[in-house]
Amino acid sequence: MSSRPIITLTTDFGVADHFVGTLKGVILEITPNAEIIGVLSMVYAREERLHVRNITSEHYFLQPLSNTFHARDIFAPVAAYLAKGVDTIKFGEEVTDFVRFNAPKPKPGEANTLRGVVLKVDRFGNLITNITPQDAPALFTAEPRPFKITVGKKDITEMHINYAQGAPGQVFGIGGSMGYLEIAANRASAAQLLGAAKGSEVVLSFDNAASASNGN
Repeated sequence: MSSRPIITLTTDFGVADHFVGTLKGVILEITPNAEIIGVLSMVYAREERLHVRNITSEHYFLQPLSNTFHARDIFAPVAAYLAKGVDTIKFGEEVTDFVRFNAPKPKPGEANTLRGVVLKVDRFGNLITNITPQDAPALFTAEPRPFKITVGKKDITEMHINYAQGAPGQVFGIGGSMGYLEIAANRASAAQLLGAAKGSEVVLSFDNAASASNGN
């Protein structure tokens, strides 16, 4: 292959034990030029074509196959062989009735508001919401018109283009790297300052009569 294949690796193993290192070792033994990174959130919702297969071809498994570490013995080698260019049809039959997680979508509310939700809180205490530039384009311009974002116990009225622009302890909105509105605080945890968590409601409203969802 002309370019380095990319394999995303997201686990709940943590970093205190050998598990993640073992997975990387298996992958790199099969495909030494693979680049292993963290997966982008919500990628399925953005893909027009998606194929799911039941992995049954033991030819690509590590042997002997353990009963407790299939991440090492099945998933890591299969990912490496995929990155090496092996056709997906060789791993097993296609599954068409798989379950897909549907992320909540922001909903227009009364009085030119948009109601969203906190999807996750990262380790810095930033709140990643489900509101995107497509949902509220007027919020993500260089000079957004007056707005208010209500989440937890405070209102946010400022957007910044990076985390350092905020004053220490100030809570503000920012266009995050994953393509969603984030609520952040400089040198502090926005989640703690707001008393908000995953699942908390996020309400965006503009001062003028234009709709938050179309930016007119």
